[in-house]
Order: sequence, then C-alpha cells, then structure tokens
Amino acid sequence: MPTATATDIQTLSIDTVRVLSADAVQKANSGHPGTPMATAPMGFVLWTKHMRYNPKNPAWPNRDRFVLSAGHACMLQYSFLYLTGYDLTLKDLENFRQLHSKTPGHPEYGLTPGIEVTTGPLGQGFANGIGMAIAQKSLAARFNKPGYDIFNYTIYAICSDGDMMEGVSSEAASFAGHLGLGNIVYLYDDNHISIEGDTNITFREDVAKRFEAYGWHVQVLEDGNDVGAISRAVQAAREETSRPSLIKIRTHIAYGSPNKHDTAGAHGSPLGADEVRLVKEFFGFDPDQSFVVPGKVLEFYRAAGEKGIGFEKEWNDLYARYKKEYPDLAAEYEMALQDKLPHGWEKKIPVFRPSDGKEGKLSTRVALGKTLNAVAKSLPGLLGGAADLAPSTETHLKDYASFEPDDFGGRNFHFGVREHSMGAILNGIAVTKGFIPYGATFLIFSDYMRPPIRLAAIMKIKPIFIYTHDSIFLGEDGTTHQPVEQLANLRAIPNLTLIRPADANETAQACRIAIEHKGGPVVLVLTRQNISIIETGNYKTVGDLTKGAYILSEPDRAPELILIATGSEVELILGAQQKLKENGIAARVVSMPSWEIFEKQDDSYKQRVFPKGLKKRLAVEAASPMGWHKYVTDEGDVLGMTRFGESAPAKDLAGEFGFTVANVVARAKALLGK
Repeated sequence: MPTATATDIQTLSIDTVRVLSADAVQKANSGHPGTPMATAPMGFVLWTKHMRYNPKNPAWPNRDRFVLSAGHACMLQYSFLYLTGYDLTLKDLENFRQLHSKTPGHPEYGLTPGIEVTTGPLGQGFANGIGMAIAQKSLAARFNKPGYDIFNYTIYAICSDGDMMEGVSSEAASFAGHLGLGNIVYLYDDNHISIEGDTNITFREDVAKRFEAYGWHVQVLEDGNDVGAISRAVQAAREETSRPSLIKIRTHIAYGSPNKHDTAGAHGSPLGADEVRLVKEFFGFDPDQSFVVPGKVLEFYRAAGEKGIGFEKEWNDLYARYKKEYPDLAAEYEMALQDKLPHGWEKKIPVFRPSDGKEGKLSTRVALGKTLNAVAKSLPGLLGGAADLAPSTETHLKDYASFEPDDFGGRNFHFGVREHSMGAILNGIAVTKGFIPYGATFLIFSDYMRPPIRLAAIMKIKPIFIYTHDSIFLGEDGTTHQPVEQLANLRAIPNLTLIRPADANETAQACRIAIEHKGGPVVLVLTRQNISIIETGNYKTVGDLTKGAYILSEPDRAPELILIATGSEVELILGAQQKLKENGIAARVVSMPSWEIFEKQDDSYKQRVFPKGLKKRLAVEAASPMGWHKYVTDEGDVLGMTRFGESAPAKDLAGEFGFTVANVVARAKALLGK
C-alpha cells in the first residue's frame, strides 16, 4: 500500500475520521476499527454533501435519518456527530466503550444525540430504516398538501456484508421493494471481510442482482475512496423516487493500515499501538499524538453542520404558512409531536356484555379487533397489520385502506410471512413521532421476533406486539403451534409489559393501556377460543386490570387460599371457586393479567391482593410455570405446562393436561390438606 499525505481539505477530513476511529478503538482496547476506516468516504459524502440535518436540533421533524446498520462501526458515526456539531465532545470519543459514556460499543437510541435507533444485531438497522421510510410516506400522505411538502426526508443507511447475510434484511428488502419506497438510500460496504476471514468462505451470491430482483434501484461502485463517484451515486439514488436504492461499494477494511488492511484481524480487534502509529504515518498525521482534529477540519465539518440551521429555518417558514392554511392538520400533527392523544378518545372503547358474544362468550382476539376498530377514527396515528394473519388475529381496521404502493395513506399493513422484519419495521415506525404502530401474529411466532422485541425494550419505545392463539387451547394445530415457554421468555425481558387479559373487557382495558403506555413495548396475549365475558357485578371485586393483578372474586368469609390465573384460565378458577364453596372452602380469585404492572403498585396494594398471612395459593396458567413461584410462595402450587402439547380439540387437551375444574379443586384441597 503506498504512503499518502493528506493535503486537500476533503482528503484530510476523511482521514481524520479514520485516525480518530483507530485511536478510539485502541484506547478502549476493544472495538471495530476496520469498517470506520473503510467507510469514512461514504460518511463524508453523506454528512457534508447530501444529508439535511441540524446538529443544534437533532429532533427537527423533517431531518434526513441516518441508520448505521453496521452498528459495530459506531466510531464512524460518533466521529461525524462530534465533528459536525452535535452535543458530543472529543472527550466523549476518548471515552469510547467506557462505563456511562455517550459513546457505547454500539449506537444507542436516547443516549447519544443524533442516534436515530439502537443498532448492533446485524440486519435490525436495515429493517428499522424500512419502518422509518414507511413512517415518512405515511406522514406525507396524511399532512402534505399542494405547495406544502412538509415531510420529504430521506432514510440513509450504511450496511455491511453481515447485514446482507441476515435473513431479516432479506425480509425487509422484499417488503420495501414491493412498496416501492423511493425515500431509501442504502450504502452497502462491500469489504469482503467477516470475523472468520474472507466472506467467500460462506457468501458468494450476487447481492446486486438479488436486490434488483427485490425491485430495488441498484448501483455498483468499484472504488470506496472515489468520493465523486459515491456522491454522484447518492444523487442518482435520491432522484429515483419509485424504488428503494442500494449502492454497492467495494471497500477495503482498515484502509490505511499497512499490515491489517483487507484482513479479518482488523474487523473486531484494535489494530495495536505499533500499527496505529503506522496508520498515522500513512495519512500524514503525527504518530506521537492521539485524538487530533486539525483546526481546518473541525471548521470545515462545523460549517457543514451549520447549514442545517438554514435547512430548518426554511422548513419552519414553510410550516408556519402551512399552519395558517391548514390549522386543523397542524394542530393534529403538533399534538402527535408532543406524544399526546386526542381528548376523549378513550370514550370510544367498548364495554362488552354477555349478549355481545355467542352464548356469553367471546375470544379476546375478537374483543381486541372490535376495540381497535372502535378507537381507530379517534387515533389517526394508529396503524398496523399482521404477518399474513389478519383474519386470524382480527387486527384489520375495517374502515381503512391498505398501505400499498398506490396508497401510502392506508393504515393496514400486509407484512407477509415475515415476522422478524415486521417487528423491526414496527420499531422504525415507533421511533417516529405521531405513530402508534402494532403488529400481530400467533404467540408461538413471537420467537421469530425476539430481536426486535428486545431492542424495543432497550430503546423504551412503544410498538404494540399482538399475539393471539396463546396456549395449547388453539387445539388441533398441535405442538408446533401451541406456545408453552413463550410467556416466560417474554416476561424475562426488562422494560416490556405483557398483558394476558381474562375476557373481552379486560382486553379493552389492555388496549387502552397499550396505547397510553410509555417506557417500553406492550405485548397483548390473546385467545383463539371463545371465553366467557365476565360480569364483574356478580362478584365482590377489588381493583381492575390497571393494577396488573386484582381481586376479581372475594368469598363471603375470610379466604383460606388464593386462586390466581391469567387469560382463559381465569374462567376456570372462577368455576373452581364455586365448586370449592360447595365443599365449604372459601377461595379468593385473583386475575393477574400483567406481572409487570402489578410490580409497579405500592406495597399496601400488593399486600391487599396477596396478604403475607395467606400463603396457600394456587396459580393456574396453560404455560410454563417458570416465574410463578414468586407469587405462590413455598406453601403454594402451580398448575402449568411442563411438556409440549398435543394435536387435539381444546376440550380434550384440557382434560389431558389437567386444566379442569375438578383438577383445580383437587389441587386446592391438597394444598389445604383436605
């Protein structure tokens, strides 16, 4: 590799980012130096020539979004954020990967100014960007008017070979191509290197042809250092408005490192102190100094960032005129921007009575569908769909069109059999102000969605994940479709609120909580089978679903034990309570739809529901018993699923696995020694 000395400002500005990245990874003694060094020209083109952003207001609504799907290369992004004037300092770069720093080992939403979404698990950022692009198209369809192009921003991303290997990217790319999302410009860092070596050991497909088959506009560049070619390609991609764009750019990992370039050793490890010195010499920097930003480089980048002040001012002036001409739409948007809901929307939530169902019964999936449709008109930001299961999950908004290439104003999404990308796309929509996105599938297929669920919880954003067919009682589809361990898996995720309602009215309350909730995703877990609509007026009830757990039915005298359940099993323990009463045993019935909400209650309320002195407790849930022992204590018992189900009608499965009134009564008596 020839030596080089940076003389012109463009080259010096790019090389400064490369050297900063090498320095930061070396100081942290961990990280990924190679990709930032290779992709610095791409970042330079985006931040100085094409992207519209304002470092002084990272939340400017019409800013272009940048997603670093190759999140391991985050020193690239941190460098440009600092250099262009975001609220990051050189000291923050020096603290890369350190405790409580603003520059963690992968980009984190809500921590570092200018980070649009948390990335790291490869492919997630790629799909998040599709969600952001959908949100922009939806906003434009909803608010833009002739002469008022209020929302016209573009989604940019830098993706890696690893992103292209991940299945979620394929799912999302297929969906984006179908929709014709022309507001996407993705730059693919084609460096041919993975942790294990050259990518040809596992990855030899023609990515360009694959994306052309998805319906993308594809350009191929052979030189990742050709700034002019990259800029022209980005401009051509911006001008392509009917298809998403991919620019495949051949790069060389750790460009500038005499001994590590084009090697796997530069991917996920520091270059080494001696090699970093050689890098600095190659680029004409002083090898004895670290974290050096030449004054003219900082001045150049800050000038690029300050252009954003003008971009935002132009937009603000346009919006001010728009607000005068379309005051109602402006008011609607400003309310959404502040994360506020329209006044009185909750009055549309239905109240269900036994007469609303067949023989007094209604599945909770149907109850949720009725609730979503009842509130949809009052909540224009509510939109969503299913992974090819809308008729089964009951999540179609009946009065609204589908979001399709010829109608970006539609509110129903047909995600196809793409659960993984559905979750990640919902996250991309959720980080955009003004939306309440939801996605539905069967509970068993939440396993396909775990990465985006976890990332939503990390980011504390609020997509609504709807999972129906919630237990063995879905019946004849058998073990492959009957969830057992999924509730325990989901409850283990911090910042996630799971609600498994006991009937139609608890479902309506759960829907309200999901819509109003802040601080993380909400998971609604619903039945396929019809279950009784509970008339709470027939019982001595203390509290309701908003408490997470509540006394649904208190006996006429002091209870001897507590029966606890969620979802469809609440109906079962109500029947057992009555049978126990006939046997002279007083039992309290507690409906516990949400552990997470219950844990937020004060100690006095918790003691009211679960008194310390009342230790005989039986929890009933047609799922793994894992976690229930916290609530039943050492003197209690759990009736759950400790093996997979069977293919049979629901009634037969109830008998096979003991989810019957007779068995609950027997287990309760055994606890009491009777």
